[in-house]
Amino acid sequence: MDILKNKTVLITGGSKGIGYGIAEVLLAQGMRVAVTSRDKDRAEQAAEELNKNNSGEALGIGADVVDYQSQEEAVAQVIAKWGQLDVLVANAGVGHFAPITELTPEQWHQTIDTNLTGVFYSVKASLDALKKTKGYIFTISSLAGANFFPSGAAYNASKFGLTGFTQAMMLDLRQDDIKVSTIMPGSVATYFNNHVPSDKDAWKIQSEDIGKLVLDLLTMHPRTLPSKIEVRPSKPPVK
Repeated sequence: MDILKNKTVLITGGSKGIGYGIAEVLLAQGMRVAVTSRDKDRAEQAAEELNKNNSGEALGIGADVVDYQSQEEAVAQVIAKWGQLDVLVANAGVGHFAPITELTPEQWHQTIDTNLTGVFYSVKASLDALKKTKGYIFTISSLAGANFFPSGAAYNASKFGLTGFTQAMMLDLRQDDIKVSTIMPGSVATYFNNHVPSDKDAWKIQSEDIGKLVLDLLTMHPRTLPSKIEVRPSKPPVK
């Protein structure tokens, strides 16, 4: 779509999974896409793979969302290369699942620091650039941000917090012409929590499905803002 060609997007945690799927879809529209990973080599390898079959241009950046300076530097790299930032997809996340009796303080802090504070850092580092372009912020929350479950204390807390944070941020920024949406997927066929996708995951949401949803939101008439979107597999297996 011509309206997206040469627009720039920064996707945290974009070297695989949902972030990578979003990158593929947006690159196919001629966008310039920066993907980050804590592992710089992995980010650069993902960008190399993305550049092979797409009409846009991908850049890999080593950056950790739990480090605010790292997020500022990632944004600075995007601006230095392409001169602007139009879209932020705050996607990086982790999951530790254990009963509260077994959940460790380290697991709690890693989950909250990555899934909630890390999104705040990514957003805060991007705001000045996004104000200039009247940009769009996406956060990738989860159905776990509206539905609690056993052994989900840390993950539920992070995603409930992220959903609330995003909705409040949407109210803060809409008069600045920055659009904000949170996407809340259910089961997605990704590498999350050391899972390896296989044919058995065919019933699940696929990463590119989330990418197409982001694309739909980016191309929606600017008068309309779907601010919170829950996404589920259409036909999960019967337990």
